Amino acid sequence: MEGFATAWSVLTTTPAAFAAVAGVAWGIVGGALPGISPSIAMALLLPFTYDMEPISAIVLLAATYVGAEYGGSIPAILIRTPGTNAAAATSIDGYEMHKQGRGGEALGISLVSGVTGGMIGLIFLVSFTEPLAKLALSFTFPAYFALGVLGLSVIASLSSGSVIKGLMAGVIGLMVATIGTDPLSGVGRFTFDNAELLGGVPFILVMVGVFAVSELMSQAGKPEWRKADDAQTRIKLPSFRNWRKLWKSQGIGSGIGIFEGVMPGAGGSIAAFMSYNEARRWSKEPELFGKGSPEGIAAPETANNAVACTALVPVLSFGIPGSNSTAILLGGLLIHGLHPGPLLFQQEPEFVYGLFGGLAVANVALFAIGMLMLTPAIWLVNRPKPYLMACILALVFSGIYSINHSMFDLYVVLASGLIGYLMRLFGFPFLPLVLGLVLGYLIEANYRRALELTGGDHRVFWESSISLGLLIAAAVFILASAVRDAQMARRKLRAATQAMEANAE
Repeated sequence: MEGFATAWSVLTTTPAAFAAVAGVAWGIVGGALPGISPSIAMALLLPFTYDMEPISAIVLLAATYVGAEYGGSIPAILIRTPGTNAAAATSIDGYEMHKQGRGGEALGISLVSGVTGGMIGLIFLVSFTEPLAKLALSFTFPAYFALGVLGLSVIASLSSGSVIKGLMAGVIGLMVATIGTDPLSGVGRFTFDNAELLGGVPFILVMVGVFAVSELMSQAGKPEWRKADDAQTRIKLPSFRNWRKLWKSQGIGSGIGIFEGVMPGAGGSIAAFMSYNEARRWSKEPELFGKGSPEGIAAPETANNAVACTALVPVLSFGIPGSNSTAILLGGLLIHGLHPGPLLFQQEPEFVYGLFGGLAVANVALFAIGMLMLTPAIWLVNRPKPYLMACILALVFSGIYSINHSMFDLYVVLASGLIGYLMRLFGFPFLPLVLGLVLGYLIEANYRRALELTGGDHRVFWESSISLGLLIAAAVFILASAVRDAQMARRKLRAATQAMEANAE
């Protein structure tokens, strides 16, 4: 009860509740725009949270994540162009229902399922985050170093494409993290006598550049997205009778969403497709999937929003983000001087319970705002893309410049955007790069402190059972991913060989 009282006090004495509502509204708009993923919508807001109260700033970012996961289903259903990666599974049956004149019903199922998944995920978040955080009290310097390595290796191993590319991106992030002042000696490193770099390269500049600016560069070379042909579509909420038919799919989506949200590197896309497949497996009418099945919408949409809440569990407990969006949220925490872990619950209980309360407001507000935001979202999707991209770029520059009124910050953002664009072209994942930057201090500082205490003896890293277990887990993830990629390469080679033989015949 104390936690509820604290959350209520925070929501009634700070702008956190208004931040939750505003974040959901912006998230729905950002998610509805093709190419503007939840992480990009959050990155665009990040500069504007710099001068906000910590609780309002983090609630705003988290609520944006919640709203964007639902917003991505709007273009997925109406124009078969998913606004987010996770909404790709929704487009399979959602667009089919829209073609059958049931687009409003599909949007209603998506909204109700998103709210259901979000509330179930929030219950899990509140129940398990603090107990997991208490485990971190037994962590020593070697254990924290191993935890950082595990976080980096898991994301790199689960990134799309080659494991080598993922690890390379992570190492680049670690290298960038060394720019600035040495954490132990206080000596400047790699600053090239530039006073602007003594404090290091700020997370916020790299995140906005890599996620938002690189996406704008990428979108500039793509054709216009499709337009919604029925701007008069209205959400039609499912009746109680129809909702009863969806409970099994929503239960499957919630369970998979909780599991995938807690697992670093999985994220909403994997959860959505796994939920879709499992819902089809256990459905009484599997033949309707792909032809306009309401269950094919309910399962992935419930999973998406369950992930949006449960993905905060490893972030708040250990400071290990499992997706692009939670990496930006972690950056927001660090910017405001909040360090995840057990001390966060002991020293900042108002913040923690206020965040839980803000997420509750965000999930409740999602229902009301989702009903109201459909028409504006469709209107935005139908605007000429060059105008939208120009407005977003102006938003990026104005937000970044407002932080320090520094042109140097704009140069860093543009350089990060160019690097991000090149990474897109060559298939390098972003998340290991960002994690290398965010976790760089954790890994380097604890590694060096452990060696200082032991006089340079590296045995300290496997003499600690926690450290050894985490390092073994990191090695397992990397090796398993390497084996998986090798198997995929063999399958592709075999398929190509078979195709050549078939053509020769």
